[in-house]
Parts: sequence; structure tokens; C-alpha cells
Amino acid sequence: MYAMTTENPYVKQFPDLMAGKTVLYVHGFGSSGQSGTVTRLRTVMPNAKVIAPDLPIHPQEAISLLHGICEKEKPDLIIGTSMGGMYTEQLRGFDRICVNPALEIAETMKAHGMTGTQQFQNPRQDGVQEFYVDKAMVKEYRDVSEQRFEGLTAEDAQRVYGLFGDRDDLVDTFDMFSKHYPQATHFHGEHRMDDKSYMHSVVPVIRWIDDRQEQRQRPIIYIGIETLMDAYQKPAASAQKTVRLLIEHYDVYFVAPPVAYAPTVSWLEEYINVPAWRHTVFTYRRDLLYGDYLVSKEKEGDTMATLLEYGSDTFKTWDDIMEYFSRLGGQ
Repeated sequence: MYAMTTENPYVKQFPDLMAGKTVLYVHGFGSSGQSGTVTRLRTVMPNAKVIAPDLPIHPQEAISLLHGICEKEKPDLIIGTSMGGMYTEQLRGFDRICVNPALEIAETMKAHGMTGTQQFQNPRQDGVQEFYVDKAMVKEYRDVSEQRFEGLTAEDAQRVYGLFGDRDDLVDTFDMFSKHYPQATHFHGEHRMDDKSYMHSVVPVIRWIDDRQEQRQRPIIYIGIETLMDAYQKPAASAQKTVRLLIEHYDVYFVAPPVAYAPTVSWLEEYINVPAWRHTVFTYRRDLLYGDYLVSKEKEGDTMATLLEYGSDTFKTWDDIMEYFSRLGGQ
């Protein structure tokens, strides 16, 4: 189902993810189509066509170029980071992921010294290594960014995800974005994504989008919140590792009693993060959950899913549960 890469043992390849589809990546300010994020995208989705153009410095030229690419390539998914997230938000009619979108790019440029002579962070195809940002260009960026949310429909809003780093000290447009797009959440990370934040945050969302596009239904696993915690309310041994492996092949949901709503949400945000977003069920009646598997610490009586009793002789630890599902091979 996947393979570790030789160059980067942390990043995995998923040959089936967005296979045969076109993904457009829109880079951030002062970057290029040769960024580390592009490398990650092509590594994780080796059978997808990843388009990553070097954007013109002038924003109106950049957005015009992107509209032209969308017209020609009809991308199945657009992913934009920072300034690229601002552009991506404006590309109506496509499935999109905006990562730390700089929706007020002109203000960000002034506040963080992104004016004057600037060095490109990554090589560009034209060989240019630096550029100059003056007041007139800042105004150009402001004019283009103020086109945000124009022409947005309720249908289009459902096709866009916003991911915001909880340690981002450069851009904070979560409140602005979430007023228009219901699918917005925080991930553990800074403004620039690293391998960990990319694999744990962006890749699960790409998988959700790919599954929806393909009308693919994965087997469902429900996990009782109590099975994930040790006696000190920290993650049980191998619990996080197992969850990360399970979400690659299964549709995973987390279950807790309604009385524990607030602490459950906080705990899952801290230790599971994006994979638990919109994948948490609050109920006292786990026996009524419709799915394929239920991992629970308590005996549930007759259930509608195959019960894996956590702590029993068969499933004493999360390593036992991981071994059980590894034998199933995604079934």
C-alpha cells in the first residue's frame, strides 16, 4: 500500500493517492516551484501529475497565470501555502487546500520586512535570484488580496479546506477564513511546513478529498477514547503510531461519552490533531455504531461492528491491535 523513500525515511509513498490525477501547487512569497513542499508532494503521490509553476512577482500576472493553468489543466486538486494559499482561495470551482493562507499579504509584507531587495528562497527556472518590492508593488498585492471571497458560493465553500499552524508567527487569518469556509482547523506546526506537519496534516486531507472524488468507501474503525490514554492521560504506548498507520487504510473515528466533550476535544487536538477533526463521535451507545471494527476498553455486548476489546488477553496493547490490522491488509 505504501513504501518508505530512501532519501527521506520519514516521508512515505502512496502510489494510489491521487493516482492519474493532476495536482497544482501554488508556492509562497519569494519561493518557487522547486520548494521542499513540491518534493514532498511528488514523493508522496508518485503517480499524480504535480504542476508547480514559478509565479511572477507581480500578483496580477501571477493570478492570471494560475487561471490560465486551471483553464488548461483542470486540476483535480489545488494546494497553496502562504501567499499561494491566498491565490488558491480565489481559484473557484476546484477542490483546494489552503495552508496558512496569507489573505492580507500586503500587511504581512510590511509587518515582517518583506519589502526592499528580497532573495528567492529556492532556485527558479529563469535563474533570477533576487527581486525588489516597493510601495507600488505592495499596493498591487493589496489589490489582488482584496479580491478574496469574491464570487464565493455555498457549494464552492464546501470544496475548500483551510489548515493553520498553531505555531505560525507570520500569518494568522484563521478567523477571517473560517467566517467564509466551514472546513478550517489548526495543525501542529509553524508557518513553513516540515515533513512531520505535512504527513500528519496535509496528507490526511488529501486522502479525504481523493476518497470523496472516487466515491471510495474504506472500512470503518471506531476507537474508544479511553483506549488511547494511559493512567496519566498521556497517549498509551504505540497508540499514536497505530492511529497514523490505520488512517492510511481505514476511515477512523474516535468515540467518547457526551459528558466528556470538552476534555475529549482538547485531548484529541493535542495528540491526534487533524485526523480526529470531524471524525469524533459522542455517544453512550457504542453498540449502535454502524461500522466494521470497534476498539473499546469495555465489553459492549452485542455490537454492529467487530469488537476488539482493548486490554484483553488478545488485545492487551496497541502493538497487538496494530499486528491484527496489519494481517488484515486494509480489509
